[in-house]
Amino acid sequence: MNGQREVRIHTSVLAAVEKRCLIWMAHRLPAGINSDHLTALAAFAMLAAGLCYWLAPASPAVLWGAVLMLCVNWFGDSLDGTLARVRHHERPRYGFYVDHVLDAVGILFLIGGLVLGGFMSPMIGAAFLVAYYLLTNEIALATHTVGTFRISYWKFGPTELRILLAAGTIQLLRSPDVSVFGVRLLLFDIGGAIAAAGLLATFVISAVRNTRTLYRAEPLPRTAKPGIELRSDVAPGLQARQAGSEDPARARA
Repeated sequence: MNGQREVRIHTSVLAAVEKRCLIWMAHRLPAGINSDHLTALAAFAMLAAGLCYWLAPASPAVLWGAVLMLCVNWFGDSLDGTLARVRHHERPRYGFYVDHVLDAVGILFLIGGLVLGGFMSPMIGAAFLVAYYLLTNEIALATHTVGTFRISYWKFGPTELRILLAAGTIQLLRSPDVSVFGVRLLLFDIGGAIAAAGLLATFVISAVRNTRTLYRAEPLPRTAKPGIELRSDVAPGLQARQAGSEDPARARA
């Protein structure tokens, strides 16, 4: 990071309400709880949710544990940064790095649990992870180069994703599959395919937009006409030889 704070872009449907709730909770947390505790809680909850999906075929009631862990993950993951800002204990580089590393591991465990539990096919799970990691990499690169840290796209962010995932998990208690035009398909295969396509499209659009922004900010230099201006990156020895050849006194000698 270049030492300057990036601009956070969070315009999801629930962003305004969520921000007010998080600030309210941050002011009321005990002093002994800090942002590291909340980050660790969020990471644990993500791993526990994946484990619940894996164990659910043997005991479907465990799916309620997955829903609970998604709520706990929201609490820890959304509140850790807010708590640091409210208490003026911000560590932007540390927080940015740790959050993204844990998110990368957490989503792997979550999707892995869905696949191992038979709620999502391996191919769909892999496609979702590829699209997810492409977009998260693009977000990290844009944060460093463009200076904008985008948390949501198309009015949809992590909180909305958790809500959809929780609703789908509750639906799993009734049936893991649905009928589409007379064909039985896994519910999370449909949701995963739609999500993967949306993430991939968002990655492409965002990458093109940021590339254009950076190109306009750093355009190619204009080409100088031969003999008018010497480029500054020309080797010093070549500069001296060219200067000498243009000196009439030296030419006569």
